[in-house]
Amino acid sequence: QVTLVESGGASVQAGGSLTLSCEVSGYNNRHYCMAWFRQAPGKEREWVATIDSAGSGYADSVKGRFTISKDNAKNSLYLQMNSLKPEDTAMYYCASRRTTYCAGTYDGLFGYWGQGTQVTVSS
Repeated sequence: QVTLVESGGASVQAGGSLTLSCEVSGYNNRHYCMAWFRQAPGKEREWVATIDSAGSGYADSVKGRFTISKDNAKNSLYLQMNSLKPEDTAMYYCASRRTTYCAGTYDGLFGYWGQGTQVTVSS
């Protein structure tokens, strides 16, 4: 059984930083596509960042502020978030698909999801 468990969400002030973690179990994510998505209240879920064998990609809204990374030894995914803004407030989800390359950011492509971790940024 594949499970993804996020952690690290918190309430912070604008300009602050947080690091989210996602622990994967049930398969080795070393060579697979992984991603972070987020969903704010009343809004659709949106892609934040992806990482695969070719590298990483970011939504324009977070580019330069967020960094996605993996620790293959720990089978974990991370999202370092700097210079946080109130508009970053959302539930953040880790997701994975068993393909070498992400080849897209549509959330329907991802078969495995965590339960989410809440990030709240106050002004």
